[in-house]
Formats: sequence, C-alpha cells, structure tokens
Amino acid sequence: MSSTLNSEVTQRFQTQAPGSSTSTPPTCTSVQMRLHGVEFDFIPDVKGAVLVCDMSSNFLSRPVDVSKFGVIFAGAQKNVGSAGVTVVIVRDDLLGFALKECPSILEYKVQAGNNSLYNTPPCFSIYVMGMVLEWIKNNGGAAAMEKLSSIKSQMIYEIIDNSQRFYVCPVERQNRSRMNIPFRIGNAKGDEALEKRFLDKAVELNMISLKGHRSVGGIRASLYNAVTIEDVEKLAAFMKNFLEMHQL
Repeated sequence: MSSTLNSEVTQRFQTQAPGSSTSTPPTCTSVQMRLHGVEFDFIPDVKGAVLVCDMSSNFLSRPVDVSKFGVIFAGAQKNVGSAGVTVVIVRDDLLGFALKECPSILEYKVQAGNNSLYNTPPCFSIYVMGMVLEWIKNNGGAAAMEKLSSIKSQMIYEIIDNSQRFYVCPVERQNRSRMNIPFRIGNAKGDEALEKRFLDKAVELNMISLKGHRSVGGIRASLYNAVTIEDVEKLAAFMKNFLEMHQL
C-alpha cells in the first residue's frame, strides 16, 4: 500500500469502525499503523486477492494465522530485535515473480533457494533477534505477549480517557493500537507549550522518544514487547502527576 493510501485508510479508521462503509485495499494492508495509532484486530477478507501485510509494528505481539496471508514482512526493530534485519514469510506459489529491475539480493525466490544466505547476512542483527525470539518463547510466546500488551496499553488509555480531555487520543476505542498510543495534551489539536513541558520533564525522568512522528506531532507512547509493565507504570504515574499539576 502506498504511504498516501495507508495514511488515508488509517486516518479514516481512527473514527470509523473497520468494515463499516469502506472497502479493504485489494492487495496490501498494515495491521498496525504506528503513526496514527490504529491497529486492526481482524484479518481482512480480500476475496481471493493476495493479502500482503506489513507487520513491522506488532509482529509477535499476538498470535496470527499466517496461512491467510500471501506475504508477511516485518522489520525486526520494533518487537523482535534490532535494526538491520527483516522477517519475510512468503507463500511458495508467490516466489519467482520479481520484476526484472529487482536486485537479486531482494528477490525472495533467490533468498529462499539459498537458505537466506545469498549475500552476507546482518549477523549481529540476526543474533540479537534469535535472543529475543528465545525470550518470547520462554515467556509464553505470542499469546503471552498479547496479554501483556493489552495490560500495558490499557494502563495508558485509562488515564487518557479519564483525564476530561486533558489528554486526547484521536482513535476510536475499537481501533486503538496496543503498540503505539498517540495523544495530544491540552486539547484535541495540542497545546505546544504543554507538550514541550511534558517531553522535557519526561527526559529528566529518563523517558525518551515520546515525541510524536514529525508528520503527526503530539505525543506517542510506544509499548513494544521489550517495554515492561514497570516501565509503563512509571509513564502512567508521570502522566497522572502532570495532569494534576496542569489541569485547570
């Protein structure tokens, strides 16, 4: 899906239930859009089309029936490792259709035929991912990650929803992401002074990277698998304190 279409679809789903009056893109979708804080809790029925999905933001944060997809790709850097490696799950019958312009190292059939070792792999990134996969397995697998992510995200959403719109999340509850929680402070469009104060104070408390994406603005709390409940409790306590200090 193009970035423009992806943005249009996710912004629509911020305030509209999936499937209510909009059509699913025919070939490609993203089950989780980190910029806009939208996550689909279902696999769309594409009626015979090939479903290609970018799962970078919520890969292994919940169980998924991979047989319903033609291609799944996911950057490891969100939930399963460090930057530099991408997981690709592709149906066998879809191999071998690359455009002639496609470099050989990016050709799935070539990589599959060479055990993903056609070129020198990013060894350290793969090693780190292996350690993370072992950690996920030892801690209950994807099902356990789903339970933890629901607990963590609910802690933050409860504060937002009970703040009398001091914190404002633009996403309807049924479409909210467990991984990325965007919100504004002061009002729906955000009070820049309050948001800067929030971010500055967060840094003092060793909470970094809470600034929203440059194309969206505001605040974004990312609660990937590696973020612990204790980490989220710290953020929640800070948000409550900031609310008490600044709410009129």
